[in-house]
Amino acid sequence: MDIKTVIIDHDKTSKELLRAYLENDKDIIITCDFEEALKAGDFISENLPNLVIADISYKTDETIEFISKITTSFKSLKVIALSYDINSELVVKTLRSGAREFLIKPLIEKDLMAVIKKIKDMIEGNVDDTTKCKVISTFSNKGGLGKTCIATNIAVEIANLTKEKVALVDLNMQMGDVTTFLNLNPVFDTSYVIRNLDKIDEASILSSLEQYKNTSLYVLSDPSNLEQAQNITEENITNLINILKNVFSYVIIDTTSSFEGKTISALDNSDLVLLVSTINIPAVRNCQRCLDLFETLEYPKDKIKLVINRYIENDDIKAEDFEGALQHNIYFKIPNDYFTSINSVNKGVPISDINPNSNIAQSYKELASLLSDNFTYNQQSLKSTKKNKNIVNIFKEKK
Repeated sequence: MDIKTVIIDHDKTSKELLRAYLENDKDIIITCDFEEALKAGDFISENLPNLVIADISYKTDETIEFISKITTSFKSLKVIALSYDINSELVVKTLRSGAREFLIKPLIEKDLMAVIKKIKDMIEGNVDDTTKCKVISTFSNKGGLGKTCIATNIAVEIANLTKEKVALVDLNMQMGDVTTFLNLNPVFDTSYVIRNLDKIDEASILSSLEQYKNTSLYVLSDPSNLEQAQNITEENITNLINILKNVFSYVIIDTTSSFEGKTISALDNSDLVLLVSTINIPAVRNCQRCLDLFETLEYPKDKIKLVINRYIENDDIKAEDFEGALQHNIYFKIPNDYFTSINSVNKGVPISDINPNSNIAQSYKELASLLSDNFTYNQQSLKSTKKNKNIVNIFKEKK
C-alpha cells in the first residue's frame, strides 16, 4: 500500500536527511514538502495524504495549532511531530493536538523507521492502535521508596495525555494505598472482579472499576480484607490482566514489595517493569538483587526501566556512579520535592493538582510521555553512562 506523505520542515538540511531516510521504504511516497505548516493546508485538503511529518521547531505554536486542525478535519490522517526541544510541556501539548508520534531531532534513522513501521501498520489496518494495550508495573523490593506515588501519578498523566482508557490496579494485597492517594472509596475491589471474571464484559469491567473524576482513568483497589487477598492465585492475576488488556490501552500495576508468586505473575505479564529506587549504598544492593532475579526470570534487559525517585542533583553519589555499579542505565529521574509530594498525599490528589508548574509535576508529565507509545528519545538526547570504580568497590566491600 502506498503511504502518501507530506513533509513540513523549515530546515533544508533536515528535510533532505528525512527524505533520504524515507527513500529506504518503498511504501512511503513523498507527494510534497513545505517550509511551514500554513502553506501545506490547501494541498493536504485537496490531496488527502495518509501521513504528515511536521517539524514544530519553527513557528511552534502555529504548527501545533495546524496539527490540531488537520487531525480534527481528517480523522484517518496520521501526524509525526519532530522537534529539537524535549521540554515535557511541549511534548504533552503536541500529542494532545493530535500528533500520533513525537521524535527528537536530529533524527536517528532506526528510531524514525521504527515509528514509520508503527504508523504503516495503523494505516494498513494491521494494528488497532485504540485497543492495543501496554502493561506497566512499578516494583521495588523495599517499601517507602515512592512506588505507589509513581504508579498513581503516571496513571493520571498518561490518561490526561493520551485520552485513552487507563486502568490503575492495586496489587499490594495487604497494604494498598492507591485509593488513598486519589481519595477514592470504590464499591468493588480486585477480589470481586476476579470472582466474576467469567461474567465480565467491557461494560461491566468499566462499571466495576472506579472512574477517577471525569478522566479516562479507572482504578481497581486492593481487597478489603486479608482473607480475600489470600484466596487470589497467580492464575487469577494473569486472567485479570488479560481481561483488562481487552478493554484498556494502558494498565498500570502497583505491586507489593516482595517476590511472592502473585507479584511475579504480574511482572511476567508486564511489558515494562519500573524498578523504583533512590540513590544510596543500600539501594545498590537492593537493586542488584532485583536485577539478578529478573535475569533469572529471563526478562529482556530493556523490559526493566530503572527509575530514581527523590533525586538530588548534587548528592554525594552521582547518577553515573549508580549506573556503573549496577551496569544498568537509569531510565528516568524524579526530582526530590518533599513538600509538594506530602501535600499531594495528604490531600489525596495528584501532584499536578498541587503545583502543576513544579519540577516534580513536569517530571511526571515527561515520564508519562516516555511511557506512552507516542514519544521516542534518541541516544543523543540521553547522557552517556560513566562507570565509577569507587562505588563498585564500596558495594563489594558491603557484601
